[in-house]
Amino acid sequence: MLPALNRTRTWLADFAANDDPLAATGNLVALVLAGNAPFYPLYVAFVAGAGGMPWLLLTLLSFPFFLAVPALSRIQSRLGRVALALMTTGNTVFCTWVIGEPSGIELFLLPCAMLASVLFRPSERLLMLPLAGLPVVAYLFLHGSYSPPPHVYQDVEYAGLLSMNAFSAAMISIFIGMVFARLYAEPARP
Repeated sequence: MLPALNRTRTWLADFAANDDPLAATGNLVALVLAGNAPFYPLYVAFVAGAGGMPWLLLTLLSFPFFLAVPALSRIQSRLGRVALALMTTGNTVFCTWVIGEPSGIELFLLPCAMLASVLFRPSERLLMLPLAGLPVVAYLFLHGSYSPPPHVYQDVEYAGLLSMNAFSAAMISIFIGMVFARLYAEPARP
């Protein structure tokens, strides 16, 4: 079993690798998001009950898109980074509709803006600013305007989902900060 895990880890590291350190780091974030996607419906079902199935399975639609980011980065580094910024915001908006605003999924727009802010170099600021602003614009224009979700949870279930999503949004923000901070670390001195 251990050799299989090591081979999988090596394959994932090779898949995420890119000559551009920003793309490589973005690829890592994309693979973590892809890896979490299959579990999200289970988290929601655990916290709020399985009453939202099969609608919860719609949240799995993001899996292949996040998995495609490293491949897009191999074609062109900037393409992968732009795709990741767009996918995270699009997925957050879509999942907010699927599960409902009271679930707190909109809180993921914060790490979406953060990610778009750190994926680009200062020379790419004209590209970064609209991508980092997109989650803010999505919130301003969509908050309070989503159509009803396919399944409506009870208030107590939404309270549980809000806590779960607030914690998750904080954790992904910390993760993004940690992996991108490595790019700015000073080289080790002998």
